[in-house]
Amino acid sequence: MGPAAMAKATGVSTDSLRHYERLGLLPGVPRSANGYRRYSPAAVRRVLLIQRALVVGFSLVDLQRILATRDPGGTPCAAVRALVGACLAALDARISELLELRDDLRRVLKEWDRRLARTPPGQPAHLLESLGRRTPIERARQRRIRQSGKSPRSGVI
Repeated sequence: MGPAAMAKATGVSTDSLRHYERLGLLPGVPRSANGYRRYSPAAVRRVLLIQRALVVGFSLVDLQRILATRDPGGTPCAAVRALVGACLAALDARISELLELRDDLRRVLKEWDRRLARTPPGQPAHLLESLGRRTPIERARQRRIRQSGKSPRSGVI
């Protein structure tokens, strides 16, 4: 199948398919006489495997390392298990952070309702400025800054 059909079959853009090929995640994609990539059913399965691993929290670098071991017949099972364990721990930490943030936003809304009730009509209540005094919000802001330098992990909030 051609690139457009492959993109449709997997839900992945043709740019992503080319990127996976450049990274070696999708090796040996043959070309037709006119130079178009031709994808096999095995390539569809491989892209779906990549996408599912990304959803779980693997990075493309993780997948490069794992598949480079697996493709020639190696058994990266222990490394895969360790990575999923790390992904689960990170997800648990993120869920805890999100729950804390949710609870704090509930408190913020109650405070803002009280503040708005005291603020004369047409006068600013300066609601957004109060967010800077919230520890969970500041902690989440710092986390975003730290993560901006890391490779993105698709599917993980």
